[in-house]
Order: sequence, then structure tokens, then C-alpha cells
Amino acid sequence: MIYLDSAATSLWHPKEAEERMIQALRGCGNAGRGAHDATLDAGRIVFETRMRLAELFHAESPERIAFTCNDTEALNTAIFGLFGPGDHVITTVCEHNSVLRPLYALEKQGLELSVIPADVSGRIDYDQMEAAVRKNTKAFVVTHASNLTGNITDLARVCEIAEHHSLLLIVDAAQTAGILPINVQKSGIDVLCFSGHKGLLGPQGTGGIYVRPELSIRPLKMGGSGIRSYEKEQPAAMPEHLEAGTLNVHGIAGLLGALEYLEKTGIEMIYKRERELMHLFLEEIQGIPGLTLYGTDDLQQRVPTAALNIGSCDSGYVSDWLYENYGIAVRSGAHCAPLMHEALGTREQGAVRFSFSHVLTEEEVRIAAQALREFAEEEMQQ
Repeated sequence: MIYLDSAATSLWHPKEAEERMIQALRGCGNAGRGAHDATLDAGRIVFETRMRLAELFHAESPERIAFTCNDTEALNTAIFGLFGPGDHVITTVCEHNSVLRPLYALEKQGLELSVIPADVSGRIDYDQMEAAVRKNTKAFVVTHASNLTGNITDLARVCEIAEHHSLLLIVDAAQTAGILPINVQKSGIDVLCFSGHKGLLGPQGTGGIYVRPELSIRPLKMGGSGIRSYEKEQPAAMPEHLEAGTLNVHGIAGLLGALEYLEKTGIEMIYKRERELMHLFLEEIQGIPGLTLYGTDDLQQRVPTAALNIGSCDSGYVSDWLYENYGIAVRSGAHCAPLMHEALGTREQGAVRFSFSHVLTEEEVRIAAQALREFAEEEMQQ
């Protein structure tokens, strides 16, 4: 199989992640729930992973990072924990349903919502973003990069607007954590939500949320925390405030191993390689009959993702053909990004998304491009 679906989840994991998970499965207890070796070992893994994430994102301290089961849980925690009736929130058509659906649910309860449009290349209109600010506007909620087009959001521009109007900036980093450098302090990010199983190369079931100091979020879940057990409310201190229940220590251990690999290898090197592979693919597919490529033409402003269509062919049919004939795994359909598809004019057709891992070979990329060309030429002859 040639795996070109890394934007959904990383299929490849470094040996460090595997080894850490196996060790944890054999010996880790419940972190923060005792003083014996098994629970203390689990606590050390959790703390070290938290510390490495804080370093990666340039957080003020490890305590500002709370673990979640994925980016969706992190985004739900932020959105339901910060907003309520009467608040106004600004988001964009580029967002994943993990942002849109919680906001729509709050909208039914009295939240005011503005959705900023994008052009046919999926580029956000930042002027409209500032024009949408009202007296009751509380925050911007934006993706760092589209999971469909790969377009990178100009966070510096959004931060400038947010700071000018004293608004919160909540960023969905599902497609950029472990791929692009992120400095939450320099970027003015108040809340960063991320998954552990994509660019961070960890196992599924891992993710997290960064919350800047002095900002408090109502917890999405409440329960055991290992501390202050006699109090009726969830502990106010981070990270326990947002970490009710037993943590996924085995998954967090795998994430720790992946972070060790990323630190040793360098995310800049990994991103450089993935961009090279994407550029090679885009060069190889030039001139394919009926091909439409979505996203900005400025490849410096894209993560290693390419969404496309062939003529009027259903995207699901294209992806099935690629897998059945060449073992090429891609993602088709709506990608949980309905407003982005409406902006691109692909609501009915969907799109075929190719996303690149640094462990792919150039030969595999060329095979994928040639397979796509063969499909298009066959369709043209019918």
C-alpha cells in the first residue's frame, strides 16, 4: 500500500513511540493515584510528555498543557468552556466540524456567530474578519491550516486583529502540530488545540489543549483528579482542571516516544521533506486532462496536502479506483469540512485529498501521480 492519507492519521510511527507504549503497557499504573512504582512511573511519563509539548509550543509552563483524547475533545472543551448566550464568535469557512458543530450548538442557545468567507482558492478574507468585530465579540476561532486545501492561515494577521480589539484567539492545530513551528506566546494564541496522531506521529486517542495563564475554561468533564477529592468542584488549578478521569497513559507514552523522535530529527527537516514530496507530486500531475487542483498557488503557504478532482468524476469513485488498482490510499468526500467544500464548489462531488509523510519515497509519489494520470486518460476515452 502507498499511504497518502497522513492528514487523517499518521500510519507510520517511530520505533521510539512503539517502545514507549510497550513499556507502559507492561508496567504503568494510574498516574496521580498512589505512591507505588506503577503509578509514579505513569506520572513521570505524563509529566515528561507535558514538558516536551510545552517546549514544542513554547508554553509558559508544562501545567498549561492538558491532555485530551483528540483535537475534537480539545476544541469542544475550549468552545463550550469559554462561550455562552450573548457572546459573539468569529470563525471561517475553512473550519472542521469539530469547530463548527459546537458553535452551531451554542448558536441555538443564543451565541451569535459570524463565518468569514474564502475565495475559490480557499483563501480567507481577513478584511472581512476585522469588519465582523462587534461590541460583544469575544473570540476568533480559526484553523492553523485547512485539512482540505492545506492553506495556512495568516495567524500573525489574525493575532493583530485580535489584540487590537482585545479578543481571544483560539487555534485548531490539528494539521500543523509537529509540522509547522508554533510559538503560542509570540503568536498571541490564547488556546491551542491539537491532536497527537497526525503530525506529532503519536498513537490515536491522544491530543491536548494549551491554555494561557490567567485564562480559565469551564471544564467539559468533571470527576476524579487525584487531588482535592473532598471538594465539590473540579480543582481550579491546571492541568487537573481539564483532566477529569484516568488519563490514557499508554497512549501518552507513545506520544512521548514520538516527541523524542521529532526532537531528534527536527520538525523543520521533516516538513522540508514532506514539502519536497508534495512539490514532486504537483509537478508530476501537471497536464493531466480534466484535473482541478484546489488551494493557494503559493506553495510556501500550504502544508503537505493536495486536494483535487478529475473532471466531474465522483471523488469516492476516484479514490476507490486508485486503491483497487494501485493500492494507493487517499481520502475522498467531504473531509468534515462542509463550508470549505461550498466555497470551492465541490459540495456534491467532494474532493480527493493526497497528504504526504516524510517516510514516503519519490518512487511512491511518482506511482501515485502516474496512476492518477492513467485514471484521467481512461475517463477521457469513455
